[in-house]
Amino acid sequence: MKNFTLVIASVLVVLIATLSPFNFYFPDTFSLKLIITSFDNSSSFEDVVNNILLFMPLGFSSTAVLQRKKMRFLRNFLIVTFISTGLSSLVEILQIFLSSRTPTPDDIVNNTIGGIVGMICFYMWHSKSFIYILSLIENSRLNNSIKQITLLFIGYIFIAFLISILCQSTTNLTNWNLNYPLVLGNENTGDRPWYGYISKVQIADRAFSQSEVSHLLDSKTSLNTTKQSLIADYELTDNKRYQDNTGQMPELLLQGHSSNIRNEKGVALSSSHWLKTKTPATFLNKRIRQTSEFTIFTTVATADTNQTGPARIISVSRNGLSRNFTLGQQESNLDLRIRTSITGENGADIKLNAPDIFTDTNPHNIVITYSKAAIQVYIDKLNNSYLFNLLELIPKNKKVFYYGLTFIPLGIFLGFLTLLAKKRLIFYRLLLFSGIVLPSLILEIVLVIYSGKSISIENLLMGILFIAGTMLMLRLRASRFFNQQV
Repeated sequence: MKNFTLVIASVLVVLIATLSPFNFYFPDTFSLKLIITSFDNSSSFEDVVNNILLFMPLGFSSTAVLQRKKMRFLRNFLIVTFISTGLSSLVEILQIFLSSRTPTPDDIVNNTIGGIVGMICFYMWHSKSFIYILSLIENSRLNNSIKQITLLFIGYIFIAFLISILCQSTTNLTNWNLNYPLVLGNENTGDRPWYGYISKVQIADRAFSQSEVSHLLDSKTSLNTTKQSLIADYELTDNKRYQDNTGQMPELLLQGHSSNIRNEKGVALSSSHWLKTKTPATFLNKRIRQTSEFTIFTTVATADTNQTGPARIISVSRNGLSRNFTLGQQESNLDLRIRTSITGENGADIKLNAPDIFTDTNPHNIVITYSKAAIQVYIDKLNNSYLFNLLELIPKNKKVFYYGLTFIPLGIFLGFLTLLAKKRLIFYRLLLFSGIVLPSLILEIVLVIYSGKSISIENLLMGILFIAGTMLMLRLRASRFFNQQV
């Protein structure tokens, strides 16, 4: 009865955490297309962590109830997976009717993982279940079979490699929202004005090389509008309407008071008048989502070197807390926000600042490129540049939690694997050493090759410590069982 009460309590916690304040609304028309469109979102790193933690109590308590029924492990696993996936799917569908929530298919996967992790935690914590698993290992046909243990170890390394590949996706731009407009000189909500001038905004769906950027800055010419990679091209120095020269993006419309103030620096922007695309910049967002790369070339001049907020110069966003990209001014610094899984929905979880850019009111040519976690900012000339790598700038507390989430399960796997090989001393030692070191090494090498970041001894040691520590605790607990048998 107590365990069943815990299940009910876990379900209620999930419903409150994911559906409050329960302000449901129902559209006039409801269709399968609406459901599919509503699920066009991705999770941030913080969402992944929260969703896994949220469903762990449900997996733990559900396993406790099932254990009393004396069901086999595989059946328990399938039932817990079904409960976690079913509840998560129900919650995500209900979130379609909540203006304050955004349903995400990734959440269903993460919630299911959370339920499974909770189940594993129960088996590790519950003595009888743990002893049962150890007994299965002792009596297993795999016990001391070098060939079959080697196959399991290959599977272990393969899992580590898959995790490394998944880590790359944390810096992709696949979580960009398709429905955000392009806004110049303000936030979409009109509460983050920038005082200054913009004469040009061009955006491509790939990262330009240094030689291409050098030619662009030296020649002071626009990007070639015939190139397929160019997806937006706005010239803001004449009296024409602000149409996109590529014909692919919506027109920029004046917001606020009617004003057409221009000079040689470009169109004047302020709290009274700024520009926003007539409709969402869907084409731009979709193309960049597909490539996970972009180049932005703009010419801007600030009218106030002490603006804060940061004041929005160029933004693809919904409001002050949800964006795909923002170029802003924070006093004399250039402030960047780019939405990825690790930077969050606001793009502000990792600070990206290029110092002393707006120290005068002169026009500056700015080129920003993004590819594979690397952000390059060029100001007026090639050698005046700043390089940021998102993977090197992850806050330490997030990195520790992420590495724990990654390597603790591998440590459990390795612990049980070494129990199978304990009677083959040389093979056991080889398995132990390579099993502790290789996953962390694989992850670091893959990320270095992928993003060009520097190799980090700290990251290597962190992964090794998580695997070794988890495996050691499991082996110590197992040794008590084996000592009792003796």
